[in-house]
Amino acid sequence: MASEEDISTNQKLDELCVALDERMTDDVRKVPPSVVIVAGSGLNMLPDMAEDALKLDYGELPHVGSVTVAGHGGKLVIGKVAGKKVVILGGRRHPYEGITLSQSTLLLRAVIKLFGIRVVVLSNAAGGLNPSFNLADIMIVRDHINFMFENPLTGPNDDSTGKRFPDMSQAYSPRLIALAHAAAADTGVPVREGVYIAGKGPTYETRAEMAMFRNIMGADSIGMSTVHETIAAKHARCEVLCLSVITNLLPPRDEVTHAEVMQTGKIAGERMVRLLKDFLTKL
Repeated sequence: MASEEDISTNQKLDELCVALDERMTDDVRKVPPSVVIVAGSGLNMLPDMAEDALKLDYGELPHVGSVTVAGHGGKLVIGKVAGKKVVILGGRRHPYEGITLSQSTLLLRAVIKLFGIRVVVLSNAAGGLNPSFNLADIMIVRDHINFMFENPLTGPNDDSTGKRFPDMSQAYSPRLIALAHAAAADTGVPVREGVYIAGKGPTYETRAEMAMFRNIMGADSIGMSTVHETIAAKHARCEVLCLSVITNLLPPRDEVTHAEVMQTGKIAGERMVRLLKDFLTKL
């Protein structure tokens, strides 16, 4: 039997699409989802809010693997949120868990390909580098910096999915950003907007790195995810929106802990869900 390393990314993608299609209900086939939401920290309660939901554990899907990070549920959910049929990826597998960026984005790419989705909403927890930010702020990502030094598109290109050299000069959709601001105004949820920088992790940043990212590179927030998902989604010709919850402020007064990040994400969660539901009604 071939090992995971011996199977090409395109073959894994095809096999995962087949496995997902086999598990779809007649209701999903009749009315397929039009949006995929990656529910990271801040939206981890969203999968339980979906109505008429089909739920699949990541661990039962080929080439995906179980989530190992606390706060990420590890379920694929298809159901209705705010009256719109969506796919919710309840948590993500991060590259720092010991997998490649292409492996980390495999499930997202399979869902996009299977359903022909064109709108992707990402969420994450992020450290706030901008000194004007407060804990539990929600930041709409305007642009990003890939400090992972890797790219999920490395390797043979699938021309049926997207171009060999996709343009990333407008990674986040101006249309979706405008709708998110409109949703914030209508719901009374205050939002920020800024540049997100992604490192590979799993360590938090040194003070010298924080100063460089803010003062030299102009980043407003920092995390360990999302950028490679944006690249994969843009490669597949999708519009992308990303919402970051500012779960810790940098530089920190004390040691940064994952428990602190999870607690702050939980506090901001209700506002995130309220904002997202209104956003979905505007699509």
